[in-house]
Amino acid sequence: MINKFILFLAFVWFTNAAMGQEVYPDKSIPSNIPKLFGKGVLSDGLSNRDFTISPANDEIFFTLQQPRFLSSTILQMKKIDGKWRKPLVAPFSGKYRDLEAFFTPDGKSIYFSSDRPVSGTTPKKDFDIWKINRLPNGKWGTPMHLDTMVNTDKDEFYPSVAKSGNLYFTVEAAYGKGKEDIVMCSPVKDGYSKPVSLSEAVNSPNYEFNPFIDPDERFIMFTSFGRKDDLGGGDLYISHKDKDGNWLPARHLPAPINSAGIDYCPYVTRDKKYLIFTSNRANPEFSDLKTKTYQQLKNILASPGNGSDDIYWVKFDSNW
Repeated sequence: MINKFILFLAFVWFTNAAMGQEVYPDKSIPSNIPKLFGKGVLSDGLSNRDFTISPANDEIFFTLQQPRFLSSTILQMKKIDGKWRKPLVAPFSGKYRDLEAFFTPDGKSIYFSSDRPVSGTTPKKDFDIWKINRLPNGKWGTPMHLDTMVNTDKDEFYPSVAKSGNLYFTVEAAYGKGKEDIVMCSPVKDGYSKPVSLSEAVNSPNYEFNPFIDPDERFIMFTSFGRKDDLGGGDLYISHKDKDGNWLPARHLPAPINSAGIDYCPYVTRDKKYLIFTSNRANPEFSDLKTKTYQQLKNILASPGNGSDDIYWVKFDSNW
C-alpha cells in the first residue's frame, strides 16, 4: 500500500512538473489560421525573422534586423528551469551580419549565413554558410567556414540539414534554373559534393529560396516569388517525394497562410504539429489610418503587424 502511495505521489509530481514546462515561448496554441508567435518577444514590432529550435526544445535562435539590412544579428533564447528567458545576442553573433541559424537534427551543430570575413577583419561582399559545433561543456565553439564547393563568390543563404547530412540552401548560380535556386549537396570525405539544383518540381525560372527540409527528406517547404498563383511578395510552397524519391510538383499553401505580403523562412517543428514562418503582413486593424491620433499611429508603428517582419505559427497540415 505504501509503495502504491509513493508511486502515486511521484506521478503527481511528474505531471505537475511537466505541466509547468513551457514547450514554446507562447502558450497560445494556434489553429489553422496563422497567429503571431511569441508576441512581445519574438514578434514585437521590430524586424524579427527566421527560427530554429533545438531537438530538446530548450534553445531557440532567430534573427533581429535593422531596416535596409544595415545590421543582422542572431539572437538566442534558452529555457532554464522550464521557463524561457529573454533573448540575448548569440555568443557567435553581433559583430557582422548573421542570419538564418538552423539546428542539425541531432542538435550538435548549427549552420547559419554570414558576411563575416574568412580571414582578416573586413566583412565579405557576399554571404556564405558557416557551421558551429556544440562543445562537450554545452557551449558553442568557433564558427567554421564551409568549403568552396558550397561557398562561392555569390550569396549562399538559408542552410537546412537533413538526418543524412544532406545540405539544402539558396544560391544564385549559373547552373540554376532561375534567378535563385534551391540546391542540395551531400557530405563526402573532404567536405561536400558539388551542389545540385533541385528539379523543376521545386525550382522555376523565377525565385526559389529559404528551403526547409524535413529531417527524413520526405518533403521540402520553401518560398517562391513570381509564380502565377503568388499572392504578394513571395509565397510558401511544399513539395513531397514520391515512392521513387522524386520531388512532386510543388503545391501553393492556401490563404490565410500565404498573404499579400512576403511569407518566407518556413520551419516545421519536429513533432510535425506546427509550421513557424516569417511574414510582413499588416494587421488589418491598422488599415483605417484616418481615424488615428498621433499617439495611436506611434503605437501602431511600434507594434507587431506594422509591416515589418514578424514570426507567425500555424497548425501544420500533413495534407498540404
